Amino acid sequence: MNKIVCVTGMPGSGKSILSDYFVGKGYQFVRFGQITLDEVKRRKLKPNEKNESKIREAVRKKHGMAAYAILNYPRFRKLLKKSHVIADGLYSWAEYKYLKKKFREQMLVVAVYAPPKLRHTRISSRIMHKDDTDLRNRSFTVKEAEQRDYAEIEKLDKGGSIAMADYTLVNTKSIDNFLKQVAGLYKDIHNNRSS
Repeated sequence: MNKIVCVTGMPGSGKSILSDYFVGKGYQFVRFGQITLDEVKRRKLKPNEKNESKIREAVRKKHGMAAYAILNYPRFRKLLKKSHVIADGLYSWAEYKYLKKKFREQMLVVAVYAPPKLRHTRISSRIMHKDDTDLRNRSFTVKEAEQRDYAEIEKLDKGGSIAMADYTLVNTKSIDNFLKQVAGLYKDIHNNRSS
């Protein structure tokens, strides 16, 4: 049975690096928050915390706190028929509960942790490339990064998904160190659970 590995963690923790590694191993990729960024592009808005926050809150007002899980669910089901799925950016506790009810043992959650100061430095030093049409590597100021942290904890109820993770990786050293942890995680998932 194919797996859906949902990645959670605060902005700048290393979720995308982990997700890219799994994609390199043949996983199909879905980014929960791409719904927001596609709407930012559709409205021709600047990708920043203020604009993204308004859209995220409107989506959740319309669909509830499990909005991004509900809206991505058909895509998850379709992709899982073909292969394993890496789902980057599990946020709210409601999203966790919704997907856990749907996928049960097929779903694993991986939390990536790095302390705020390190994450804010990473985010503020990002360079967005022209070919980054999905806006995955957009930069925020340190102040915007702090505001996003608070919004994700207070308005998006993100703590629950992190607390209930099946695995937690700590990303505070070099990228090579983190990639070794990710490789170990991948191996553990595929050696200890039926593929």
